[in-house]
Amino acid sequence: MDHQLYAIDKGHGEVLVLLHGNGESSDYFARQIDFFSAFYRVLAVDTRGHGRSPRGTGPFTLDRFADDLFTFLTEHGVTRAHILGFSDGGNIALLFALKYPEHVGCLILNGANLNPFGLKLSVLLPIWLGWCSATLRALFSENAIRQKELLNLMAAEPNIRPVSLRRIAAPSLVIAGNRDMIRRRHTKKIARYLPNSRLVILDGTHFIASKQSKAFNDAVYSLLEEHTSRE
Repeated sequence: MDHQLYAIDKGHGEVLVLLHGNGESSDYFARQIDFFSAFYRVLAVDTRGHGRSPRGTGPFTLDRFADDLFTFLTEHGVTRAHILGFSDGGNIALLFALKYPEHVGCLILNGANLNPFGLKLSVLLPIWLGWCSATLRALFSENAIRQKELLNLMAAEPNIRPVSLRRIAAPSLVIAGNRDMIRRRHTKKIARYLPNSRLVILDGTHFIASKQSKAFNDAVYSLLEEHTSRE
């Protein structure tokens, strides 16, 4: 890796990795860090080019972010971790679980999608329009280059075949809001293809971890505690 990822490291015990969404940082998980660090060692990571982690050079893709996470965990001596990903972070978590299954304890996917068409059209169309606009402006604007890269992660990625999820044996929680920007049937498809999953739909939008933190944390904690060994 051509740079070091920034992460908040708090608590002790089994490792719980938190992966934020597009254009965000680990700060999004303030309520999860406070809650889960009482029971686990929480590593809330800023992905490449987000928050306090540098962009580095080379490709800016979700697949590369998954490889970055593997390198990060290796550098921190972590051989197995529970992974909670929100939005693009959920997509990274899925890619990581497919590439490095032996390093995943529990998998929590909040508002993830398998492809751009998992997004509601009312969300996807502005992303595509924004990407087209940023592509033109990127010819003469550094800010537009970054905007184009971020939007491309949603406009063109991920591209995960549903059937591939059957390879993920980790206990999984698929959780979303009933007014999420991800299509409900798409969220249900993810849960259906994961062989060891449960589906939870909370009252709320895409941002249930922040806005409905108690209900969200309770659902996540319930899964984790079933698969956590206490000494």
